[in-house]
Formats: sequence, C-alpha cells, structure tokens
Amino acid sequence: MKRFILILQFLTRIPININLGFDEDFHKSIVYFPLVGFVLGVLLYLLGLASMLVFDPFITSIIITLGSVLLTGGLHIDGLGDTFDAIYSNRDKEKMLEIMKDSRLGTNSLLAILFLILLKIGFIYSIINQELLWLIIFMPIVSRLGVITLMYKTVSPRENGMGNLFIGKATKGMFITAIIYTVLLAAILPKLLFLSSNILILKILSFIIVIFIFNNLFKKHIYKKINGVTGDILGCSIELGEVIYLLYIYLLIA
Repeated sequence: MKRFILILQFLTRIPININLGFDEDFHKSIVYFPLVGFVLGVLLYLLGLASMLVFDPFITSIIITLGSVLLTGGLHIDGLGDTFDAIYSNRDKEKMLEIMKDSRLGTNSLLAILFLILLKIGFIYSIINQELLWLIIFMPIVSRLGVITLMYKTVSPRENGMGNLFIGKATKGMFITAIIYTVLLAAILPKLLFLSSNILILKILSFIIVIFIFNNLFKKHIYKKINGVTGDILGCSIELGEVIYLLYIYLLIA
C-alpha cells in the first residue's frame, strides 16, 4: 500500500497529504503503474458523468481531456512535447538530449501536443456518442501497462534524470503481475458494472497485445536515435498509448 500511495503521489496531482518519503526500493512501485491508471480512469469516468449532466458530448469530451491533463499535472504531455522537439530535430544524440532538457517549446512540441489534444477530444466525443463512456476507464490503465515495456531491460543515455528511477528497473515479476491484474480488471469490471458483452471485453483485452507491440516498436525507434530511454520518453509513451487506445476503440465501434 505504501508503494502504491507513493507512485500515486509521484504520477498524479491527486491531493494525498501523507509524507511517506522515498527509499532505494521506490522502483518496485512500477508494478502499480496500471493501478494508478485505474484510479485516473475512474475519476475521468465520474468527471464525464458529471459533465454530461450539464454539457453536451462535445464539451464533455473537452472536459475529460482537460481533466486528464490536470490530474497528471501535465507531466506526460510535457514528455511528449520534449520528445518530439528532440527526437525529430534531425540532430545528433547529444544535441537531442540537450533539446529534451530545454524548457522552451519548439514547433515539433507545439504540433505534437496540439494534434494529440485534438485527437483525444475527437475520439472521446465519438465514444460518448456511442454511449460507451465507461471505456474511458481503461485508457490510462493500458497506456501505463504498456510503458513498463520501456522500463524492462532498458538503459538511460543520461547519468541523472527523473526517469532513471524506473528505466531498466522493471523485473519480469513486476511485468507479469501488472499484466495479470490489468487483464482481471478488463475482464471482470465491464461485465459486473456495465453489463458489457463478452465480445467487447475480448476486444479490450486484445488491445493489451496492441500496446505491447507499439511500445516495443517505439523502443526500437528511440534506441536508434539516442541509444536509450529517458523520463520524457516514458511520458510520451503514455500519451501516445492513450491516443492509440482511443483510436482502437473508435475503429471497433465506428
């Protein structure tokens, strides 16, 4: 429980006034990444329900997207921007790493964030129109399960960095545990609470394979650029994973 609260404090802006402190075993909280996603997913779903009482589906989709940014403090979307500024700058490795640390917003960053937000709003709007708002719950879960791929048997090109708390620290046991409880959540929750069909549940479960394929390809792509993974790359992976999940769901229900 302590490690879960620590990682919840670290990855979100949910007010938890408990000072537990960090220790050398903080990396073991990696196993709780999808569980943090579950907390975020439930909050976004409740936010969507509340918004629907007042606003139309389009405004609700904007509010849910805004809620996602506020709940994480923009941590992951900042990583997305920094990654696109650096990786697609056509510079050498050292310059890319320098750009990634630069707090200034470049053109690539601006465009990546802009289109990510637009895509999220559009896909969420479509999901709401299909009366399947509950599918939002699994968006942050599966994206945070997928990012563990980038923490398993990886290295960081930097000696110091926030991402070094996790990069290369995931074990096979953590990976398997996270997969098991994510599968259980995806298999049981929709049936019990939303009376979902078995076919839709299987489609949600099949996305786990999709997100692992994406993150493995993304990891290979990043390694070709900077020979490792940074904290910004982890955040970028989470944001891209959420958009890919929404696209996947859109294609299923279109």
